[in-house]
Amino acid sequence: MPINFHPGYGQILYCDFDKGGFREPEMVKSRPVVVLSRKKNKSDTCTVVPLSGTEPDPPEKYHHLMSAGSLPVRLANQGDWWAKCDMVATVAFWRLDRVREGRGGDGRRKYSTKKISKADLAAIKKGVLYALCMDDLIAEEHRSGS
Repeated sequence: MPINFHPGYGQILYCDFDKGGFREPEMVKSRPVVVLSRKKNKSDTCTVVPLSGTEPDPPEKYHHLMSAGSLPVRLANQGDWWAKCDMVATVAFWRLDRVREGRGGDGRRKYSTKKISKADLAAIKKGVLYALCMDDLIAEEHRSGS
């Protein structure tokens, strides 16, 4: 079911890229995403970076291996996840859904409201800047990883 709220910055949701408009080599299936936009507009859209359970070959500066602690349990239990910072997209809320975490004792669905760690968010932002050829905006000391 599509969301009816503006998701939080750094929140993990599912995005259905398969619903009309996207074609290969763009994202074309449902996958987890990290929200990169703030609650600032009334357009019912937000900017996201998709996550992939497949390790890039080879990993590039615009890929980031997510820390397991940043992921909802359902995703963390599936193995490693990579942020594909070169695949930034602005999508409508009707494409987005919450990450399901099973059912509560009362039988109702439980959803994750988890946001990723500050470290993962910073790494994703750096990856996006690199992918968009704007990595010169990153301070020199951060480029070397120190």
